[in-house]
Amino acid sequence: MFDKERDSGTLFGLIIAFGLIAGTIMVGSSASVFFDIPSLCVVLGGTFGAAFITYPTEDVLKLPELIKSALFFDTSSGQVRLKRILEVAERFRTEGPPALQQEQMREGDLFFRKSLGLVADAIPSDDIRRILDLEIGFQIDRHRKGAQLLTSLGTLAPAMGLIGTIIGLVQMLKSLEDPSAIGPAMALALITTFYGSVLANLVFIPLAGKLKVRSEQEVLLKEMTLEGMVNIARGMNPRILEECLHGFLSPDSRYTRY
Repeated sequence: MFDKERDSGTLFGLIIAFGLIAGTIMVGSSASVFFDIPSLCVVLGGTFGAAFITYPTEDVLKLPELIKSALFFDTSSGQVRLKRILEVAERFRTEGPPALQQEQMREGDLFFRKSLGLVADAIPSDDIRRILDLEIGFQIDRHRKGAQLLTSLGTLAPAMGLIGTIIGLVQMLKSLEDPSAIGPAMALALITTFYGSVLANLVFIPLAGKLKVRSEQEVLLKEMTLEGMVNIARGMNPRILEECLHGFLSPDSRYTRY
């Protein structure tokens, strides 16, 4: 089956970053000083409000899905996929298309399952390539939009922090005659900038980068699958197929069956 596993690196990075910031705050002062509801409302409300203005509503509502994609990854590696393709090639060579129908039923990865079905149905190899290339292209476009949304949030958050800073400075300048009002106004001015910078540089922009990496890994896996299944449909010898597909893997991670 095609399972998903928690990305410990992403979680570890978030824990380390937020942990060190929280630790520094608590050493220097009370943590409550850095918690301000109006500042948080300005940054979060402004950031997501601008996102809804910029992007279609359905795209913004997919944000939890995007975060999940960054925190969890498919455990199928290039080595595992190469091994499966060669197993399929062997069965196709000895048992013919009916064997691929059986493989299709037990395959968990939707893209691999689709490619198995195309070969089992004796679709011409050029048509298989065209169909799978089209699917990969649309997947790249979907992933690009997701990373673009997170990058935009990373750009908007500091801008909203700056707006909060301006609001706080205006309030402070209007309250110069009342010393008791200067402190809260200055806190709003500075903490909004802090919130915007933290959200942008520790959450949105890093997650956008992780999504791009995940997309590249997934596309490489799909391209390997495409190349393998097209050549199986052409009747390529599994030994030659293995050598062809090794080009998708680094030398130290190549799977050798023969």
